[in-house]
Amino acid sequence: MTRAGSRILQGAREAMAIAKGEADPTSYVVHVPEAVDVKAIRRKRGLTQKEFAGRYGFSIGRVKDWEQHRSSVDTPSRILLLIIDKEPDVIERVLSAA
Repeated sequence: MTRAGSRILQGAREAMAIAKGEADPTSYVVHVPEAVDVKAIRRKRGLTQKEFAGRYGFSIGRVKDWEQHRSSVDTPSRILLLIIDKEPDVIERVLSAA
């Protein structure tokens, strides 16, 4: 196997371990995108701005500012928005258990 092929295979193994929850969390860095499309995430859920804000604990003004690009989304909010986008059932379970 070539050196490049070996590195690709090792990376795939590491990615699989992370995805399965088997990797030591101190051994990798999680990538949080610099931007998220708040409007697309909200529309994917089929919610108005007011409904989206209320359901997930954002202020309506903040949601409007994000969607109209008047303010950037801070890192913790980007993480929450990504979870809302990719794993909405997790958020629903967590928030309904509170």
